[in-house]
Amino acid sequence: MRFKLEESWKKRLASEFAKDYMVKLEEFLSSQRAKGIEVYPNEADIFSAFNHTPFDEVKVVIIGQDPYHAKGQAHGLCFSVQPGVKIPPSLVNIFKELNTDIGMQTPDHGHLISWAKQGVLMLNNVLTVEQGKAGSHHKKGWEKFTDRVIEVLNEERENLVFLLWGNPAQKKGAKLNEEKHLILRSVHPSPLSSYRGFFGCKHFSQVNSFLKSKNLEEINWKSL
Repeated sequence: MRFKLEESWKKRLASEFAKDYMVKLEEFLSSQRAKGIEVYPNEADIFSAFNHTPFDEVKVVIIGQDPYHAKGQAHGLCFSVQPGVKIPPSLVNIFKELNTDIGMQTPDHGHLISWAKQGVLMLNNVLTVEQGKAGSHHKKGWEKFTDRVIEVLNEERENLVFLLWGNPAQKKGAKLNEEKHLILRSVHPSPLSSYRGFFGCKHFSQVNSFLKSKNLEEINWKSL
């Protein structure tokens, strides 16, 4: 396995890298870069979600779609952008909901790494994308890998909160055990859908109410 992967995740996922789909995926990514095609995020950041949030520390799982495809945005955490990068529209709406839900003041950046370090696994369905081409790495193998991630969390952990925003995320989490975990669903925070149920969903306060009820440390969403 060429990529750095945090040990607790490697223990559970290393076998995936020997499977045919992942071998083909690595070959595809290598060929893209060999052709001079810009692929985001940088290779070192592809598994940032796992490296910042070890398996046993996961409390909340946010399922995104694929990385931002503009230069300098993606760094391996769904919805998050690097410091100094303009906050994308979906994240603007996430911050709006945080403001109305828990009174969080809108930050001047969209770097969400502090959430990841508190146990929020910020997982995209697909972990890479070609510059300027949204969805360009769909059906290349990442979906199988992230399905396995969710399967392992579902089976081995309990009392997790899954935030499923939009139909793709809800389909991704369709097999989750609702007796073991809290599943919160809404439309996607994109400007195209946010007014149809994302605003007012109060997912962030619901997360903390659930964690508190299980005697688990709450997420400090305001810590950015």
